Amino acid sequence: MVELIVGKKGKGKTKVLLDKVNAAVKEANGSIVYLDKSTKHMYELNNKIRLIDVSGYPIKNADEFIGFVCGIISQDHDIEQIYLDSFLTTAKLDGLDITGTLAQLDDIGTSYGITFVISMSVDKEEVPSDFQDKVIVAL
Repeated sequence: MVELIVGKKGKGKTKVLLDKVNAAVKEANGSIVYLDKSTKHMYELNNKIRLIDVSGYPIKNADEFIGFVCGIISQDHDIEQIYLDSFLTTAKLDGLDITGTLAQLDDIGTSYGITFVISMSVDKEEVPSDFQDKVIVAL
């Protein structure tokens, strides 16, 4: 399953995402992973959340990003939520069509029982029509 937090850059999406992940860890039975473009928010995350700085890996495009996510999942069968901050940057999708990548994440989430909570710098109107119902916060 995919949930989206959307809004233009600087509107507070990361704060919403951090609040959501820190609240979720209190209820979680399994693992929670937080993917970001840096370690900037390391001290704002509960220490039970695994932070992965995606910029430290040689990911060149969205397909490689999906492979990276699948690799994370294959190493921990207890993952129940993955939070993706700065999604367009970390998934190498800036200026590209995001529909296929979101669909792949949705399928992976369904197959493995994982919820992906994604923040991205787009207005709600720019979200592909297939994913409009997945927007949980629009800033």
